[in-house]
Amino acid sequence: MRHCSVQVRGLLTREELDRYNGLIEAGSFLEDQNRYDLAYHIQKEIDLLILPAIERLKDKSRARDRATAEYLESLREEDEEDEDSGKEQVR
Repeated sequence: MRHCSVQVRGLLTREELDRYNGLIEAGSFLEDQNRYDLAYHIQKEIDLLILPAIERLKDKSRARDRATAEYLESLREEDEEDEDSGKEQVR
């Protein structure tokens, strides 16, 4: 069975995580029994189960990118203000 990343697992709700763990356990059992035909279906269900958590992770990433862009913009504006006040003092 393919596990999802730790970041994605951290964003699963309690119900999603319980279901994920149960599906992983069932899929691992099926693989141990060489029932890869059935384990395939379990893996597909896991892939569907984690989609909302992946979207939550993407949202967090976008929010972090926006915050970084805003911070860099504020630094740029401060630099411009410092340059403008330096020019006024020279006059």
